[in-house]
Amino acid sequence: MPEPAADAARRIVVAGASGLIGSALVDSLRADGVRITTLVRRPAESPDEVEWLTDDRPLDPGVLDGATAVVGLNGASIGRFPWTPAYKNTLLWSRITPTQALARAIRQLGTDAPAFVSASAVGYYGSAPGVRLTERSERGETFLADLCGEWEGAARAAGDHARVALLRTAPVVHRDGVLAPLLLLTKAGLSGPIGRGTQVWPWISLEDEVRAIRHVIDAGMDGPVNLSGPTRATANDLGFALAVRMNRPFLVRAPEWGMKLVLGRDATEAILTADMHVVPDVLEGSGFGFRHATVEAAVAAAVPAAS
Repeated sequence: MPEPAADAARRIVVAGASGLIGSALVDSLRADGVRITTLVRRPAESPDEVEWLTDDRPLDPGVLDGATAVVGLNGASIGRFPWTPAYKNTLLWSRITPTQALARAIRQLGTDAPAFVSASAVGYYGSAPGVRLTERSERGETFLADLCGEWEGAARAAGDHARVALLRTAPVVHRDGVLAPLLLLTKAGLSGPIGRGTQVWPWISLEDEVRAIRHVIDAGMDGPVNLSGPTRATANDLGFALAVRMNRPFLVRAPEWGMKLVLGRDATEAILTADMHVVPDVLEGSGFGFRHATVEAAVAAAVPAAS
């Protein structure tokens, strides 16, 4: 793996810095002295901020010139239900439009283009029971898989001179991530199997997500990279680990038909009942080591133990 440049000499541009992953990434980079420029959808409040996407003006390529990497993490939450037709449009616009704007500006820099590290999601693969899903696996056929395909296509348009890495991220095990709705149910003693409960759920801790993004930048990686924990876990494994951590029961099953009725078919099948054994082949093959190698360790890092 190539040696990363001295942190103080680097500048990284981050779009989507206000989200869970973006804010943690910016904090981690700044703690090591990396200079950060954040793209914000409001008037800039400091020299490190640049306003964008608030009118029809394209992003000035000069904002990205000289950066080591541009990290695009924009996107409305897929954890908001139900996915109405209007919200599906929001899911698409909030990902495709910023990614197209970044790719266009990067492309204009030609041979001086920085690396483009663009978010995607494990939803790319759709539900594939019994299949080990690597970066070489084919795209699925769900709405979320189609969204990820279009998202990645927008990033690849950055051009031949830019190194483009596609972060196929798993749900993040954090209080403000995949655990948010489960915490409320578990605290109330209402947690239990989601649908069958035996479907394989990809996952990753927030700390490893941030470390993995930094590794992708520093190691000069490109193409799709699965950002998912290394150990297979089911929905029951995650739910039970949380219940044990909070000293609460794990008994109340959420039937699939009920979730489809309340949350909608697309969201239920794409997220809650999807069966996806996503493995981080490219990440581990590049020498990355996980701090939280099991879903139980990720839950323990995210949730204080009940007294």
